[in-house]
Amino acid sequence: MIPASLPLQHVPSPPSRWQRLWREAVTDPRELLALLGLADRADELLPARDTGFALRVPRGFVARMRHGDPADPLLLQVLPRAAELDEVPGFTTDAVGDGAARAATGVIHKYAGRSLLIATGSCAVHCRYCFRRHFPYADETAAAGRWRDALAHLAADAASEEVILSGGDPLSLSTARLAELTDGLAEIPHVRRLRIHTRLPVVLPERVDESLVDWLAGLALERVVVLHANHANELDESVAAACRRLRDTGAVLLNQAVLLRGVNDDADVLATLSARLMACGVLPYYLHQLDRVAGAAHFEVEDARAGTLVEALRARLPGYLVPRLVREIAGADSKTPL
Repeated sequence: MIPASLPLQHVPSPPSRWQRLWREAVTDPRELLALLGLADRADELLPARDTGFALRVPRGFVARMRHGDPADPLLLQVLPRAAELDEVPGFTTDAVGDGAARAATGVIHKYAGRSLLIATGSCAVHCRYCFRRHFPYADETAAAGRWRDALAHLAADAASEEVILSGGDPLSLSTARLAELTDGLAEIPHVRRLRIHTRLPVVLPERVDESLVDWLAGLALERVVVLHANHANELDESVAAACRRLRDTGAVLLNQAVLLRGVNDDADVLATLSARLMACGVLPYYLHQLDRVAGAAHFEVEDARAGTLVEALRARLPGYLVPRLVREIAGADSKTPL
């Protein structure tokens, strides 16, 4: 029994399973290569100096990589490489014009009727082609101050019917933190739809836990969850189960992929990805041409080659399984079809 004279101390709740797995992510490139039986090739495969963009990849995602294969399509998405240090004309630190579209702290407004919130700078995986790898997250996070600036902007903009949660990865926030936002959105009558752009159900499917499902299912808003998978090997049974749990909340599930040289620039690979997505209850939505961010030029696929790949998909898949090939152009009022 605690004596009445002693103050009670706050005891933080233990981390959930997904948070423990997050903390156990691989952050050392040499450890990653050792786990894949490639330790003896580290000097050959890794850059000679720091690229300025740290490695992070959950161990469950590593387990889906092919052992002993330096060209594994999942490994290529996360392994730092010397080519990231090349300075290539046309590749910039703000490839899609986020800075010019800033509307409030952590709020980006590019397209009519939609406001995008940079919910957080945290991600469970650091994709080497990330178009926000140079983004100033320390200054631009919508969740700061319990979403105060973001909610004020949304309330004042009667044209914003849809709120898009992006990042980083918005599902890296606790469910309680996400609920703070949606509690605020409930007070804004013109906001009808919540869209969540997330890679966590793919790279860390344990994030789709009971509390997240309960929160999402309880929202009065229309809900769209846009996943990010680039290769069918990313979509194992644990991811399929996470997708089922998300669908059961009433959310619409879409996928956007990025066309990446050496990863998925092949018609068979893209067709298999679309088929596997459908089996998981996810519709292919966009196939993005690479955003020309500094450090990612080695992933670029020429537009003509991209168009040929999509034509091949049209010839062999039903229309609803063919993603729309698009590019984001800074200042344009929508994604640009190619």
